Amino acid sequence: MKLLLTSAGLRNATLLDTLRTMLDQPFAAANVVYIPTASMAEPGDHGWVLDDMTRVRALGWREFDILELNGLPPELVRARLRHADVIYVSGGNHYHLARSITRNDLAAAFLEALETRVYVGLSAGSMLFSRNLNEHGADVLGDAADLHLLGATTVEPPFARFDWYLKPHLYSPDFPDRDDTWADTIAARADFPIYFIDDDTAIRVDGDHLDVVSEGRWRLTPADHGGGPRT
Repeated sequence: MKLLLTSAGLRNATLLDTLRTMLDQPFAAANVVYIPTASMAEPGDHGWVLDDMTRVRALGWREFDILELNGLPPELVRARLRHADVIYVSGGNHYHLARSITRNDLAAAFLEALETRVYVGLSAGSMLFSRNLNEHGADVLGDAADLHLLGATTVEPPFARFDWYLKPHLYSPDFPDRDDTWADTIAARADFPIYFIDDDTAIRVDGDHLDVVSEGRWRLTPADHGGGPRT
């Protein structure tokens, strides 16, 4: 499994070079599927989705596909995932994204595809792999309102691969409350490891190896958590 879990997408040369290395072929020879599902539950201006989609498309893929996970037959979604070399999952409401995968019975299709493909996550798309993506995790992270917005009180982690959680947009001007005090408050009540990463940082998972790729800042709590994926 090859994962590049970003806070805000492919925003700098280091993250782009990392993806090139993980893909092991030119972008021009590869197909990408862009999944904007998480953004569908977000109100307000969606220009940020279009900006990111444009930025990804401008990398010059052989084929650029856009795939919504809801409303299509599961077999069609599976075929589109298999056709891609890179599965790019954008941001928004990560609970809506998780529920879209589980309710449409797509978790196995994603995991099968990721045996041989590269996954790139942006924000919500990067938060799907923790087994702590549940009601308890929502209380710890203080974002249960995003779950209740959906008229839901429970959520099932679609993949449940890792014990650690990723929290994006640390120090981001778009999220001015996400400073050290915010991270400290969450860390004080957390009973699982959390990576807080800024918009120039990503977590790279390649098989059993995990590392942080960054031109910015990040922090891990507790600090003595090991470097491996801990499946």
